[in-house]
Amino acid sequence: MKKIKCLILDDEPLALDLLEGYVLRTPFLELTEKCSDAFTALKYIGFGEIDLLFLDIQMPEFSGMELSRMLNREVRVIFTTAFQEFAVEGFKVDAVDYLLKPFNYNEFLKASVKAQDHILMKSIFLNKQQVTSVLFVQSESKLVKVQLDKILYIEGFKNHITIHVIDSERPIQTLMSLKELEEKLPKERFSRIHHSFIVNLSQIEALERNQVILGNERITLRDQYINKLDQYIRTRIIQE
Repeated sequence: MKKIKCLILDDEPLALDLLEGYVLRTPFLELTEKCSDAFTALKYIGFGEIDLLFLDIQMPEFSGMELSRMLNREVRVIFTTAFQEFAVEGFKVDAVDYLLKPFNYNEFLKASVKAQDHILMKSIFLNKQQVTSVLFVQSESKLVKVQLDKILYIEGFKNHITIHVIDSERPIQTLMSLKELEEKLPKERFSRIHHSFIVNLSQIEALERNQVILGNERITLRDQYINKLDQYIRTRIIQE
């Protein structure tokens, strides 16, 4: 089985360092990031990079319990806290385990093995890769949740991108390169068709000459991006 990608979220530096050491010591775990605030953590979680979250409950912005209710169920949670009274509530949100500070490596390892079993069983029953369904992007002064299936297309210019969303009054703008976002999107669902445009393949309504039609928009298809789109169309074409 591939390594479980972990994120550590705790506002205490000593707790972050301790958990980092425990993760690095555990062969089946891979540390993706450690964060001291929930907003930074949500960026990584929203991109679908995280399998397991070690989550402190008492956080300055909003509690770990509140954050856990915002997560996709694909992300498993192990709570880490100094307060025993949160244990019952932790299990109500389907946490894998609850580590009471201070805990040792053996307790950490036991909880991590339990999480590994959960993730392994889920992958067996689903028999497919984890599907990313949402993104969190920084737009102006807030994090905005974007449903992937609602994206029509994405337009990039230098280090800015504009996400055009179905049934939205205005597009979402954020500071990021198109290449950076392209690496985060599911490749089977999104394709670059131009050096400045990525489209949601499921939203393509028609192809006309060298143009891709999505709703009222027409985007020019460049030759260097034809292969993937051609493969997508050929697997779905109906011939007489």
